Amino acid sequence: MPKQANPKAGSGTDRYAAIDALRGLAMVWMTVFHFSFDLSHFGWIRADFYHDPFWTLQRSAIVSLFLLCAGLGQALAWSQGQSWARFWRRWGQIAACAVLVSAGSYLMYPRSFIYFGILHGMALMLIVARLTAGWGHWLWLAGGATWALYWSLPGLHASWPALDFLNERGWNWLGLISRKPVTEDYVPLLPWLGTMWWGVAAGLWLQRRRATWLQITLPGALRPLALLGRWSLSYYMLHQPVLIGLLMLAGWLR
Repeated sequence: MPKQANPKAGSGTDRYAAIDALRGLAMVWMTVFHFSFDLSHFGWIRADFYHDPFWTLQRSAIVSLFLLCAGLGQALAWSQGQSWARFWRRWGQIAACAVLVSAGSYLMYPRSFIYFGILHGMALMLIVARLTAGWGHWLWLAGGATWALYWSLPGLHASWPALDFLNERGWNWLGLISRKPVTEDYVPLLPWLGTMWWGVAAGLWLQRRRATWLQITLPGALRPLALLGRWSLSYYMLHQPVLIGLLMLAGWLR
């Protein structure tokens, strides 16, 4: 029988292989994307990752998939009664890794280091998602409103030039910008919170209406993706140093 949504039920949470596999798919796609970026950085290929839609749209799709998975996971954790103590332990790991990403990227890209990338954004959005999980189906509307506000920003900035202060680093983590800051990764609250809210809404809907979809048995070929998805944060932190190290070694041997 599917579990009933009860935020006070306990402190543990069940894992669902289907969601882990979806997160694992995002990790594989991200790895291919980052490897291509690294090849371009070291001059092995020529590609414009900042303007070419082939790459920029892929980046948006990868970020969307990550945040949808994070929203799904947060919805299921909330409905299973995950305690705040367990939430903060996991949140602390994400926040610590975000600091490490900033430090590492500063060493490699001092003029465009990552100060509010995917992990920074996710750390903030997870708190908001946890606090708003009780909104239920209103989360669909909240997510849509977030994206609508995002698409209205050019007109708002044109009408009120005084809003230009939102482009400054101290404020642009909100996403209320008219120009993208110079940074290697940028995942602000707006519009991406809308995507995570949709993930939370989808997770709550699945729990209520399609719980059996979450409990499917994966074919053997997809189980490695589920394993990768269960270790996504560790993999995320290790994959780029490994890829960059291998390319530097290959360049030295060439």
